[in-house]
Amino acid sequence: MIPPLLAVLLVTAAGTVSCSPRRHPLDPLSAVELTAVRSAVVASPLVPDRPISFHYVGLDEPDKADVLSYASSSSRRRPVLPRRAFVVARAGGRSHELRVDVTNTSAPSVASHAVHRGAGFPRFTTEEMAAAAGLPPRYPPFVESVRRRGLNVSDVGCGVFSMGWFGGEAGHHQAGGGRLTKMQCFVFGAATANFYARPVEGVTLVVDLDRMAVVGYRDRVVHPVPEAEGTDYRAAKVGPPFTGPVTAPGVVVQPEGSGVKIDGRVVRWANWEFHVGFDVRASTVISMASVYDGDAGTRRQVLYRGFVSEIFVPYMDPEEEWYFHGFMDAGDYGLGVSAFPLQPGADCPANAIYMDGLYANADGQPVKAENAICVFERYAGDVAWRHTEAGIPGQLITEVRPDVTLVVRTVVSAGNYDYTFDWEFKTAGSIKCVVSLSGILEMKATSYTHVNQIKEDAHGTLLAANTVGVYHDHFVTYHLDLDVDGTENSFVKNTITPMRNTGDPATGGADTPRRSYWTVRREVAETEADGQVNINSSGGPADLLFVNPSKKTSVGNEVGYRLVPGGATASSLLADDDYPQRRASYSKKQVWVTPYDKSEKWASGLYAEQSTGDDNLAAWSRRNRRIKEEDIVLWYTLGVHHLPYQEDFPVMPTVSGAFELRPSNFFERNPLIRTKPPSNANFPNCSCHI
Repeated sequence: MIPPLLAVLLVTAAGTVSCSPRRHPLDPLSAVELTAVRSAVVASPLVPDRPISFHYVGLDEPDKADVLSYASSSSRRRPVLPRRAFVVARAGGRSHELRVDVTNTSAPSVASHAVHRGAGFPRFTTEEMAAAAGLPPRYPPFVESVRRRGLNVSDVGCGVFSMGWFGGEAGHHQAGGGRLTKMQCFVFGAATANFYARPVEGVTLVVDLDRMAVVGYRDRVVHPVPEAEGTDYRAAKVGPPFTGPVTAPGVVVQPEGSGVKIDGRVVRWANWEFHVGFDVRASTVISMASVYDGDAGTRRQVLYRGFVSEIFVPYMDPEEEWYFHGFMDAGDYGLGVSAFPLQPGADCPANAIYMDGLYANADGQPVKAENAICVFERYAGDVAWRHTEAGIPGQLITEVRPDVTLVVRTVVSAGNYDYTFDWEFKTAGSIKCVVSLSGILEMKATSYTHVNQIKEDAHGTLLAANTVGVYHDHFVTYHLDLDVDGTENSFVKNTITPMRNTGDPATGGADTPRRSYWTVRREVAETEADGQVNINSSGGPADLLFVNPSKKTSVGNEVGYRLVPGGATASSLLADDDYPQRRASYSKKQVWVTPYDKSEKWASGLYAEQSTGDDNLAAWSRRNRRIKEEDIVLWYTLGVHHLPYQEDFPVMPTVSGAFELRPSNFFERNPLIRTKPPSNANFPNCSCHI
């Protein structure tokens, strides 16, 4: 049965949700549209081979100029923009790229078609990974390896691991085959849900996914399989008795109701308005974010489109079973397909509103990602602004405004790791992006049971007997198409420069005893080469701004937003000629600025699996296009060097990194100056006075 067309997903008392009669041009494809896409592709003579496997089906959004025109038109005069899908499908050992017009879902049509002939392959589908998992138990050498380790074949399961690219033609399309992957295995069973902690070390299979056959096998070394005891993380297995602080369930009190209004997929809250989309590769997509300027009496653009473009996770063990572990979670597996239902009261607070997503499975049929997104107001006890003045005789003046923010959250379980992605909108005009990591480490079985036995580089930390947590990195790259008060923006680097006081006013000095000071050196980036920044470099820019030179404040400052890193600023330490680094060459720097190009969405390239680095963010930037006073895109990468510790076992506590896009001369003054003071309502909390 085809799921019903989704207009809004869940209506709760936490906010107001309504059904919009007309679809927004950036709404993700509906169930009806996905079904129409499948029909058009299957019926097309351009894809004659069978079977057809759908690896990407997403909105082929209208041209940006048309969307902006739509948004600026009155609701009665808004044009109906064409609805198209972009499809990557595999058939006959080839990757087909199609654009399908579904404006009329009763008569969908293929608008364009091409066959990809370069490097790389589309993401794995859930269905083919499940099919591949059925191969090892029927492969005699594998069965013998399992028995040699004293294990039952029925207790061992294997997963698909992207094999990357290590030179030659391995990453290139070959008609009729060549799409290879590696498989590695773990001990499953009732003893623990944490099979990642029980790897069958030393065994690697190579599988041709097009032929769905084992084409390579190696059993190199035998290590003891770690014991199951102490690895399970489920409450029923962990305790009781439970130890540590007892946390009572929280209650969100909103006596005046929620300020969240959702119309279709458009969210309105406080001074913010934006659109929430969903994509099988990126998961949540934030579009058309604008903030209301109370002093100017108008709504102003900030962000046209933003999403997580890629997560690159290279591991630091060069041995046979590990050297190829350099995952690109979005391009290899898809983040949207890994967005499982959020748990009310745990993943999201009691006042959250939930939204679903939709994507196409390998057969092209629509699948609902239920409760994949939650939206909630956050009351964290923070202060938006305050001041206490005791300098006026006879008076004590205190003005405080509490900070309330709006959070759009998605959790992606990419295999062993769980990523929580928060888009936090602040009434001061800021957008804060937070990435939180939890889940389970990727672990290596070893013969070691104590650190005293280790005489060489173990490439990780001994977490438990026979268990090493391998060193690795996380690089989360965001695609942020900023439109600061319009589309023609510039990238400005402000660098703090120490100065010596010469005593001469003509050189900026002053005739005073002061000997030194610092000032700001301003540089406007002309081309893409100027738009690359390693923010950890010594003497680097203190402020990175995106300004609109054609818009100025009343005193003449260019309106803008600045990028404020908030931790997790690591960059890759791999050698430039190392193969994983060539595929993710953009991870050497946190900041890249490119001119807007509708086709440049994925930092790792459209075909990330077995890619060679010839089509990625760094490759595009080598064209060195003009970025001054242009429609430009910010690519920002949060980076974490992860050295595992025993507290990360058997499941790791959450660690977070963030960055913020903060208004800088965007408003004439603090936009919160007229914020209503809080009431003195006596809420049911207790205070103790001694």
